[in-house]
Amino acid sequence: MNPLEHFFTRRFKQGILLVAAFILCLQVPLNAQKIPRQTLISMTSEWEGERYPDGRPKVPADVLERMEEVSIEEAWGTLRQHDYHNQFAGGPWKILKPGEVMVGRALTATYYPARPGVQKHISEQQEKAGHTGPTNTWPIDMLNQGDLYVANGFGKIKDGTLIGDRLGNTIYANSGNGVVFEGSSRDREGLSEIEGFNAFVRDWDPSFIQHMMLIGLNTPTLIGEATVMPGDVVLAKQTGVIFIPAHLAEEVVIDSERTRLRDGFAHQRVQDGTYTAGQMDTEWTDEIRQDFENWLRSNSEELQEKFGVGQATIDELLEE
Repeated sequence: MNPLEHFFTRRFKQGILLVAAFILCLQVPLNAQKIPRQTLISMTSEWEGERYPDGRPKVPADVLERMEEVSIEEAWGTLRQHDYHNQFAGGPWKILKPGEVMVGRALTATYYPARPGVQKHISEQQEKAGHTGPTNTWPIDMLNQGDLYVANGFGKIKDGTLIGDRLGNTIYANSGNGVVFEGSSRDREGLSEIEGFNAFVRDWDPSFIQHMMLIGLNTPTLIGEATVMPGDVVLAKQTGVIFIPAHLAEEVVIDSERTRLRDGFAHQRVQDGTYTAGQMDTEWTDEIRQDFENWLRSNSEELQEKFGVGQATIDELLEE
């Protein structure tokens, strides 16, 4: 597929999903942008843990912390095993701080090109719901600590900048996190001064947002070719961004930790001459498995710190 065909195919897919989300949102009587709590719970029914009052899954903070050590490839592999094939959004990304990882619970927003009649209806409904100020501040007001603001600005660059450094400071104050935008941002220099804040955007532009309307707030949205649900765990690294369904987040972390421990053991034993690379790359013998078990038992605390793994993962490996 040539670049032009890829562009139009991508835009077509985005249009289909956004139209579907638009129709769903307009069925809600009070708040034209949100979906009902029970609908969101039904759409994320495999999550059995804690939820926010609006129904969004709330993956525990310790899972988010451990997720920072997971590679995009490891997360992608686990998701594919569960038939989640459309969760990765690749480049080109313009990353504010390329060396810094972002992890958080997705709070989503979807923007459309402005249409006066629709925009008037949305504003009226949002005022009834208690929202004030410009629409691009409404998702920011909803952020909790550990959230990550994910917005589809339909790829608009000029006049599509969803935030600047003032809103960036508010986002970080509310969430302790940054943003992922299928769109643009302004004030790159100012945003870069916010310690702990990062941004993955399609581009930077000095213009300010205009002729856009917020059509979906905490609803399913589209980033690149990835379908994103509110409460998904967002893992953003230089490779790109992957959106992990809440019910699979801990499994992704544990799979990654197991891989890191096995690889760490294999690398150490090959380097000290105990085994050959060939022995490590084939099915392990009973002798090697016993050596691995002893290695886990005798270095448990050190391994947790060195490889960023949880004690529960080590215990599970020992039980096996």
